[in-house]
Amino acid sequence: MPATRKQRLEETLRAELSEIIRRDMRDPRFTEGLLSITEVEVSADLKHATVFVSFLGDEKAIKDGINALRGASGVLRGELGRSKAFKSVPDLSFRYDEAIVRGSHMFEVLERVKREDAEREVVVSEEEAAAAAIGEPTEGAE
Repeated sequence: MPATRKQRLEETLRAELSEIIRRDMRDPRFTEGLLSITEVEVSADLKHATVFVSFLGDEKAIKDGINALRGASGVLRGELGRSKAFKSVPDLSFRYDEAIVRGSHMFEVLERVKREDAEREVVVSEEEAAAAAIGEPTEGAE
């Protein structure tokens, strides 16, 4: 299925914004928090775009980074317009994307459950070995 104009615009905005921020923006708030554009959602009329960003850093770095992006939205729109990749550049709004933080938390929970399961298997195996050594039947044995 061919990509819609909206999908192409979202992907182009994500790529172009990433490049502009990496190449042209000198604000230290962008570099101290390790900024990443995770997704762009464009409205149906193609006039507004919500840019989801992720920062590696503490709460202050995240807040400062979002504020810096909001303050630089005019400059970013201007740079996007000069790139000649767009007929018209949508208004930009920036939001923090917690998906990476949530994913990391879920990974930690899964790893903890995996460790606990492995520990339970060891205990059960030791109990079965002890029961077999003294001649007691184990669960499920007849």
